[in-house]
Amino acid sequence: MVKVKIVGATGYGGIGLIELLAQHPEAEIVALVAREDVGRRVSEVYPHLEGFCDLPILDAEDPRAAGAEADVVVFSTPDRVGMFEAGKALAQGAKVLDFSGDFRFTTAEAYADYATRHGKEPTHGAPELLGKNAYGLAELHREAIRKAPVVGNPGCFACSCILGLAPAAHARLFDPMSVICDCKTGVSGAGKKLAATHHFPARYENMNAYKLAGHQHVCEVERELSLQYGEAVRLTFTAQVVPLCRGIMSTLYAQLAAPATEEALVALYKAFYKDSPFVRVYGSKAPVGSNCVARTNFCDLVVSVDARTNRLRVVSYIDNLMKGQAGSALQNINLMAGLPETLGLMRPGMYP
Repeated sequence: MVKVKIVGATGYGGIGLIELLAQHPEAEIVALVAREDVGRRVSEVYPHLEGFCDLPILDAEDPRAAGAEADVVVFSTPDRVGMFEAGKALAQGAKVLDFSGDFRFTTAEAYADYATRHGKEPTHGAPELLGKNAYGLAELHREAIRKAPVVGNPGCFACSCILGLAPAAHARLFDPMSVICDCKTGVSGAGKKLAATHHFPARYENMNAYKLAGHQHVCEVERELSLQYGEAVRLTFTAQVVPLCRGIMSTLYAQLAAPATEEALVALYKAFYKDSPFVRVYGSKAPVGSNCVARTNFCDLVVSVDARTNRLRVVSYIDNLMKGQAGSALQNINLMAGLPETLGLMRPGMYP
């Protein structure tokens, strides 16, 4: 039985993880910590949890939170929170899983590049932990995640783009300077915090691109694809928000180095992900869309070739709150605890 403490429990990421852990056969939530709604039961704030999780929301200094014995402490918190708290959890014998960008990078230099793009302080608060941490994309770093004391959960856009291009990068099929990631996300990707741009009148029947000067997830995508390729991969990334609650569709392009058929690339992708149960690969005629992965931990990849221009095109679908956040988190917790990777996660979506 893995015991889990969640810090930042009432945001979308925290609630998503509670929903999953409440039905996990080998997990127990030992404490929920948040800044808001302290003293209330979480099921009072989120009534759909009634009878599934009725734990109180605790302040971080509450002895019931500070002294909770956990195997894994999850920080579902903004950047620059987990880095200052991880050491305390490690000292108590727990492993750490962080949802922010604090531990997605293994060097201070790589973190500084990410933080600068994100408009954050570039100096890491726990540099002694960098290099001991693992990047939490299980499909590429499964063994490292099992062993690491600290795991940085991947960004949602990064997850969709990396999974969509890793097999082709590993086979060095494309020009490493030709990659384009055209990505659309639902409004929930902005998180729970209120903002005028996310009010219903501003979002209904409206879509727009944002962070065109540089999105923070680019660092993750370029690093992971470069590791697979064996040399630097550079890409053009465009993030767009569309009037959906949840879901990401990333349409990924790269110029092929030599002609290739769709059949050959589909076979290559299936071979690459043969041991990755949450990645499903399809050809261009498959009737796949965002609803196929909604509320699941699956990533669906539609692989095709534009023969006229000799360009690879992959459409990657994930649920941004599941495979892009809480689902990947539980996948990582399973690995960190020595449990089957799919435990509590292997189920279909619901149609329609």
